[in-house]
Amino acid sequence: MCNTLREEIKTKLENGDYHCEKELTLSIISGKWKVVILWHLGVEGTHRFSDLERLFKNISHKTLSNQLKELIEDGIIQRKVYPETPPKVEYSMTALGYTLLPIIEQMYEWGKKRIDQLKEEGIVKES
Repeated sequence: MCNTLREEIKTKLENGDYHCEKELTLSIISGKWKVVILWHLGVEGTHRFSDLERLFKNISHKTLSNQLKELIEDGIIQRKVYPETPPKVEYSMTALGYTLLPIIEQMYEWGKKRIDQLKEEGIVKES
């Protein structure tokens, strides 16, 4: 397994700032785009930065860069740079990242069912 982790998370662990294990998990996967990025990398496989940018219409270059950087620092995804001109960079899941995939797929299924319920109740309009 991977031993990398963002400094802020390491510090919280060392200081006993997490009250339960769920807080650690959420601090690693929280972020507006992280779960969706992980789903695409886990289900579809390796993507280049520009591929990920195209998947998310409303994401800024900086936000995507930051979300990817944090996932890399936490050992969830990896970045591979190919020595060619122009440089080719690809992002993919690590073995540790793949252990999150069942959770992410369950979140997807739960959300899908909940949206269907809300549509049946007339709370959400059919698109």
